[in-house]
Amino acid sequence: MNIKVEVQAQQPATPSWAMLRTLAGIALLSGLLVVLIYQYTKPIIAENQRVLTEQAVFEVLPGAVTKVDLRLTDAGLSPADAGTEGLRLFAGFNADGTLRGVAFPAAARGYQDIIEFLFGYDPACACIIGSKVLRSTETPGLGDKIDTDPAFLQNFEALDARLNAAGTGLANAIVLVKHGTKTEPWQIDGISGATISGNAMARALNQSAQQIVPVIQRDRDVLSAATPRP
Repeated sequence: MNIKVEVQAQQPATPSWAMLRTLAGIALLSGLLVVLIYQYTKPIIAENQRVLTEQAVFEVLPGAVTKVDLRLTDAGLSPADAGTEGLRLFAGFNADGTLRGVAFPAAARGYQDIIEFLFGYDPACACIIGSKVLRSTETPGLGDKIDTDPAFLQNFEALDARLNAAGTGLANAIVLVKHGTKTEPWQIDGISGATISGNAMARALNQSAQQIVPVIQRDRDVLSAATPRP
């Protein structure tokens, strides 16, 4: 009786250094691709953001047909010439060349992440006349109501932003109140389902306005000089 014994040849183990070398190569290639994609898309994203912001200027300054870019420096407002450093603002002008207002940015943390805004301020009425969300990852249908709900957006048609007697800040802090309880012109009437986003919007507006509005009112002559000439 013959008994056949099958012996399977044991495969040689892959050296650990070879596996590490392969993994390192994959990681290096992946990292390189991420960097290349980032470098390629960065200017595209920046350009898209610039276009979005400039379009938003005319939304938050209704009636404006032209704009002039400004910079907020340590010395105050100045034209946004090449090389000028500082926060970017926009002066909007009506068709007859009169100042419609100044658009300024603001930001605060919402439920998901930082929400970026653009607000329009009219020095003549000392009030906020428009708002626009520039970037947000808030929950669609809930948090994004602060940029889509018509009733909520009425808050920013003439929201009080007068200065205090010293001209160093707002006379009254801009705050969000529970829906239906607004009693003062500097209060933002809240919206159901977007309390966190609404509070972020109020904080962002109040913090930026407290710093920027006094400079806008003080440097009205700079705004007059910036008026576009036909």
